Amino acid sequence: MKLIELHILQSFPVSCLNRDDVGAPKTAVFGGVTRARISSQCLKRAIRLQAKELCPELYAGERSKLIVRPIAEAAERHGAPPDRALEVSKKFCNELAVFDEGSFKKDPNVLRVKTLMFLSPAEREQIGKELAAMLGESKDAKALEKKIKSAAAKVREARLKDAADIAVFGRMVASDHSLTLEGAAMFSHALSTHRADNDIDFYTAVDDRQREDPTVGEEDRAGSGMMGTLEFTSAVYYRYAGLNMGLLEDADHLAALSREQRDKVIDAYLRAAVLAVPGARKNSMNSHTLPGYVLGLVKDKGQPVQLINAFERPIASQNGLMDESIARLKAHHSQLKQTWGIQPALEVAIPDQPLDEFCKEILKHV
Repeated sequence: MKLIELHILQSFPVSCLNRDDVGAPKTAVFGGVTRARISSQCLKRAIRLQAKELCPELYAGERSKLIVRPIAEAAERHGAPPDRALEVSKKFCNELAVFDEGSFKKDPNVLRVKTLMFLSPAEREQIGKELAAMLGESKDAKALEKKIKSAAAKVREARLKDAADIAVFGRMVASDHSLTLEGAAMFSHALSTHRADNDIDFYTAVDDRQREDPTVGEEDRAGSGMMGTLEFTSAVYYRYAGLNMGLLEDADHLAALSREQRDKVIDAYLRAAVLAVPGARKNSMNSHTLPGYVLGLVKDKGQPVQLINAFERPIASQNGLMDESIARLKAHHSQLKQTWGIQPALEVAIPDQPLDEFCKEILKHV
């Protein structure tokens, strides 16, 4: 397996980047102590959106339940009458992901399916083209129904020329496994390199016109209009992001792209994986920081290997946590190379190299 691996250490101040079911920062027990955690799913979405911003022409996929109308509009562009286009789009989407009849009956403007679908503009256009052709060829309703059932196969013919995000992050389609695509990227849950406990922020909000409220007693008019608590944490996190280059260049992934386009895909992925931060509470806590250390590896063969066990014994320091985390990471990586004979084709690090040079060095080796 040819791999690009990123091992990232990043310090976040007061933050709640990824919440659990009660609104508290997620945690996990590792090495016998509680660690702060950011789930891989949370990180993947932030990275995917960042990559789309960096390279919108190639990361153009959209994940949504609202696919009925865009497909109908694509069918219209290929000559289908508007009413028939919408009808056939509903039937197709029902085959693909089950049309939400309940919501449609409550409000005819709500046209959605029951599960999220990850499609690119080219795929939607290909589906619309096929559906318009079916309407022109099939006058018999039963014949049209049969053709609609097989229309999903046309999605594959569109190829992922504008959907690097589907190739990188993958797609799961329960109703048609032929459309399921294994993502080329791999992500770990981010864990703090040290023990981390959640803290509580008690807050109040002042009503600017409270003195005018006749229901508030004189003794309470200087008080808050409301109060509450939020949980937060702060930590240095280790996280891993890998990219399976062999899978990325597979015929079902990005084989249809030119070398220059694939380089753009990889460059956007690298930058997004390093720079993206989940957006939770970005206005009230604004914990957006940049990594303190990034180790980039290119491996011509072997398996993906996290370096999280550098921190199985949690770091305890009164003089900051980042420097010790970097030292532990480097020592653990050196030990793994010596013990297991791991021989990366390239090792490059930030801040030893600036981001632009870091990306260029990796692209030279892939």
